[in-house]
Amino acid sequence: MNIAEKLSALRSVMQAENIDACIIPGTDSHLSEYPAACWKSREWISGFTGSAGTVVVTAGKAGLWTDSRYFIQAETQLKGTGIRLFKERIPGTPTVNEWLSGELKKGGVVGLDGAVFAVSDANELKTYLHKHGLVLNTKFTPLNTLWTARPEVPSNHVFLLPEIFSGASPKQKIALALEAIHREGANASILVSLDMIAWLFNIRSNDVDYNPVAVSYAYVSDKETVLFINPRKLSPEVSEYLKSQGIIFAGYEKITGYIGNLKEDTRLLINPSKINFELFEAIPECCPVIETSIHPVDMLKSIKNETEIKGFRNAMKKDGIALVRFWMWMEDALSLGEQVTELDVSEKLREYRSRQDLYFGESFSSIVGYAGHGAIVHYSATEDTNGCIRKEGLLLVDSGAQFFDGTTDITRTFAVGEVTEAMKNDYTAVLKGNIGLSMAKFPKGTKGVQLDILARRALWENGINYLHGTGHGIGHFLNVHEGPHSIRMEYNPVAIAPGMVTSNEPGIYREGEYGIRIENLILAEKAGETAFGEFYQFETLTLCPIDKKPINRALLSEEEIDWLNTYHKKVYDILSPGLDEGEQKWLKEKTDEI
Repeated sequence: MNIAEKLSALRSVMQAENIDACIIPGTDSHLSEYPAACWKSREWISGFTGSAGTVVVTAGKAGLWTDSRYFIQAETQLKGTGIRLFKERIPGTPTVNEWLSGELKKGGVVGLDGAVFAVSDANELKTYLHKHGLVLNTKFTPLNTLWTARPEVPSNHVFLLPEIFSGASPKQKIALALEAIHREGANASILVSLDMIAWLFNIRSNDVDYNPVAVSYAYVSDKETVLFINPRKLSPEVSEYLKSQGIIFAGYEKITGYIGNLKEDTRLLINPSKINFELFEAIPECCPVIETSIHPVDMLKSIKNETEIKGFRNAMKKDGIALVRFWMWMEDALSLGEQVTELDVSEKLREYRSRQDLYFGESFSSIVGYAGHGAIVHYSATEDTNGCIRKEGLLLVDSGAQFFDGTTDITRTFAVGEVTEAMKNDYTAVLKGNIGLSMAKFPKGTKGVQLDILARRALWENGINYLHGTGHGIGHFLNVHEGPHSIRMEYNPVAIAPGMVTSNEPGIYREGEYGIRIENLILAEKAGETAFGEFYQFETLTLCPIDKKPINRALLSEEEIDWLNTYHKKVYDILSPGLDEGEQKWLKEKTDEI
């Protein structure tokens, strides 16, 4: 079926079941940003492939809500489908809730699948609809029958992440988790997020593209720790190890029944944004529920231990060597007049990284955007859109890798030929933003929203802004986007703390012309203590030259120049021993002082 036929079939089911509007999010039963293929319902119904977005369908209309990262992509992918694009956070754009209340008559019913909706979202929607005389049905699952060729739930094998990489055993992590759960006044908790489970039990898999997680649920309590997982995923070796850590097993589909049988002495800790509504409804009424806005396992995971930090540094070194070789290849190919496309760049990045020790795979699909494609924040080249790189203008490359000892995520913008003064000024403003955040010193308790201005100041002074966040957390051989911390304009109550690894990625995007982003990963660490309290700072972990060609030096302060020169010296000192003589010479030129 094409999109129009799918919408028609959905509307037929809606009419038969007295549903006036259907909401289809882009997530799964684990509320993942990047779901496995079997849960890509929003993509199936709309054709939109971005990582963020929600489709709403009524009897006569359909819309997709997504954020600024995907405006251009969504316009292209929705063309001819009959689905209207709603640009989130843009003045004049109604929210999903506002749109529904304007489209439906009183008594209208909104249907959704509670298994793929967070409790917090479902409750907020239910309250809003009730105020406007509308009803919510959380058991509407039309795609279970309409999507006839739906993929199976992944059943890939699980493997262990040894303690030489993780720095702690599952038994040690479970003990820490229970201590934190007790501090919340609870004695048990349900874990739904796949990265939380992978971290807690030191397990990894490849059930989701780019995120080395295993589809599973977990229950942690004073009495027992249970991993709900397809038993075919566990080898005898993995099973025996996990059993030795005090973990017992149950089938993946057994989670709902298990939760439904909890006793009244169970004080259950949940994060309403981290548990799906269907599972929440299974909790017995006699079982006290304690809610928290930040799950303690999420917080424990975000504070990297010394072994994980050492692994990140090793991973950055390997990534830097691969990127040096890639950059050299690209320069040589372009200078020789060879054809180099965006897809060629993606493949070469993967090839050079794959030669490094402990490489597992890419941490996300590389974003390689030449000229106007660089202005599409999450652009992904296809055979149809694959741009040929010419010896002029700017090339934006955002890429990363999964190594057993760490996860990388880096963006560099390359001057592949002559650049304009406007490009130089924009590039330098972005660089100033990156340096501004890199040099930050801040007191204990500082939130990401308080640091965000440091990356935007040089842009705001010129009437420029970017609508994505400045920084997201990074998992350790886990999801490249990790909470609970962030650095962005929107308020996040989680303070930046030592051990947190975060991206630093300001940017400028001029539609149809070019995009500029410079991204490093930064580690929060202690800076010292004064009469005014404890202060923190950032260590830049990423090791790769920042292209000097597009810099307008006159716009940089002496302090910023000193930072860049010091950073480049560090890059050369750490990477050069792993390079041959020709590569060292090339790197020396790229990292010479300005």
